[in-house]
Amino acid sequence: MFNLKSLVSLSAAVILLFTQSVVADEALAKSKNCLACHIMDAKLIGPSYKEVAAKYKGDANAVATLTAKVKNGGKGVWGDMPMPPNSAVSDADIETLVKWILSL
Repeated sequence: MFNLKSLVSLSAAVILLFTQSVVADEALAKSKNCLACHIMDAKLIGPSYKEVAAKYKGDANAVATLTAKVKNGGKGVWGDMPMPPNSAVSDADIETLVKWILSL
């Protein structure tokens, strides 16, 4: 059975893992130049990450849809400004970024 010390330690470990993941994925977004057009909670050139997460919440195809959009570019969903293709970013990094955005 868990005692209080074990419960606190476990809680701290979970919080630390979650925080490191968010920081690491935000750093990845910065390193891939995503923050030139998108920010966390306000429209910049493109929609905010939180707007994207809200729009695709509950969509079972969201990861695949957004991964393709980031990779190949797109336009028309968020207005007339096109999103350029990001073909230099690896598929694994794109998927990591998309999953991070959808978790917000």
